[in-house]
Amino acid sequence: MMTESLKRQKCLALLLDPDSYSADKVTELTTGLTPDQLPDFLFVGGSITKVHPGELISELKRNTDIPVVLFPGNLLQLNDEADSILLLSLISGRNPELLIGTHVTAAPFLKKMKSEIIPTGYILINCGVKTSVEYISQTEAIPAMKTDIAVATAIAGEMLGLKLIYLEGGSGASHPVPPGLIRLVRENVSVPIIVGGGLRSAAHINDAYEAGADLLVMGNGYEDNPGLLKEACSVRNRWNMKG
Repeated sequence: MMTESLKRQKCLALLLDPDSYSADKVTELTTGLTPDQLPDFLFVGGSITKVHPGELISELKRNTDIPVVLFPGNLLQLNDEADSILLLSLISGRNPELLIGTHVTAAPFLKKMKSEIIPTGYILINCGVKTSVEYISQTEAIPAMKTDIAVATAIAGEMLGLKLIYLEGGSGASHPVPPGLIRLVRENVSVPIIVGGGLRSAAHINDAYEAGADLLVMGNGYEDNPGLLKEACSVRNRWNMKG
């Protein structure tokens, strides 16, 4: 179970865009890497995709043993082949469709799935640029300096029964979610914290773990610099040895 893994150790995930990964590219993900240089999870999804995530999920399941997590950008991306599905509630915004509307529509379909369904409080943090998620969701990210709002939002998410809190800086973020904000959220919630967006160096990875993140998600940082995966795994491994 994904949530149980996050309670035991620091974890790392790669976020893969279905439009960017062909079958050939999938096989390259783990080539030449030792087990301790691999991510714990492979996230699949995106705000807008031309290719259904199911195709990529099938390739990943055939070619790797790494758990695959669906990170759906909309209802059209739902697929029952993933090991886990993040049931995202965009609690940083006030768009009712993304708080409960789409969930009601999807519920009968999700109930029949064999995948682990994980209710997740999705919180957008402004990290320097307006993201695709903001445009698509018609919501605004919480300014990074408004830590009181971010913390209160995370607390409310846990009180509502959400099992994960996801602090999202967004694709192409100019900088990561500030460690100080992560730390304050960590001090106020007991559920695992996921952090993504703007993670482009081993220092960023270390700072986020130190601040209290349980799972870090790399997307553009890995695409721009595939060597970052080994560095990030090394940092993760050091933290887990401490624990």
